[in-house]
Amino acid sequence: MAEVRPVTSVQGNKSSNSISWIAPVVCVLVGYAIWRGFLGNAANFAKAGDGWFWPDREGPISNLYKMYQGGIIVPILIGALLTVITFIIERFLTIAKAAGTGNNADFIRKVQYNLANKNVDAAIAECDKQKGSVGNVMKAGLHKYKELITNTELSTEQKVIAIQKEVEEATALELPQLEKNLVFLSTIASVATLMGLLGTVMGMIRSFSALGSDDGGSGAAGKLSQGISEALYNTALGIGTSAVSIIFYNIFTTKIDAITYGIDESGFTLTQSFASLYK
Repeated sequence: MAEVRPVTSVQGNKSSNSISWIAPVVCVLVGYAIWRGFLGNAANFAKAGDGWFWPDREGPISNLYKMYQGGIIVPILIGALLTVITFIIERFLTIAKAAGTGNNADFIRKVQYNLANKNVDAAIAECDKQKGSVGNVMKAGLHKYKELITNTELSTEQKVIAIQKEVEEATALELPQLEKNLVFLSTIASVATLMGLLGTVMGMIRSFSALGSDDGGSGAAGKLSQGISEALYNTALGIGTSAVSIIFYNIFTTKIDAITYGIDESGFTLTQSFASLYK
């Protein structure tokens, strides 16, 4: 009995993913620059203290600049939001490319029609037009399909298994590219709210500490309300970042599920077509 040795015609993407880990660091640094250079600019406050990393600021001239007084967690949350935006753009571009140039259901029907007429070359041409993950997997399977038509050493069952393995190997190369970097969105969705709460707690601690050192009087309530307002900016920024992450994570997973379904359907199409036409 001849040995079935499937060799996939789809090459894996060996590009480094280091940029995915550099991006969050850069975004946090940019977040700090926005917090320190824009929100914390001395011109935006009535009273500006000394220091370069986290200088004291009092009397913001508008509510926007109160965000600076939310503390050192604020630039981290701004960086997290920028990271989310970065990976949303990256995933949109990648998944749009993976989806192909046309409707996957229509593409599979065209391939089925060509295979029913035993025109494998026309089916491969449709793959070249469609592109995307479904087109790539289908094309890999079709090359093996075409190769096995003239093979006289293997039984039909062995040929079907060989086609199925070819599709599985091609799928194994495509799926990681679809799911790549989604871990950042899911992680930030979970962590951003906690970071916001941490910033709020730290702000409340500072507020009550300042209140405790105050001699009392009408200024005490004002300081407390101001401190609470500043602390809640952390909560708002954390919840907002988390919400955006969750929404787009679900959007992307839904799109990936649709592509995965098309890949599964393409594999089923090839094996069923070969089993029925080349018994």
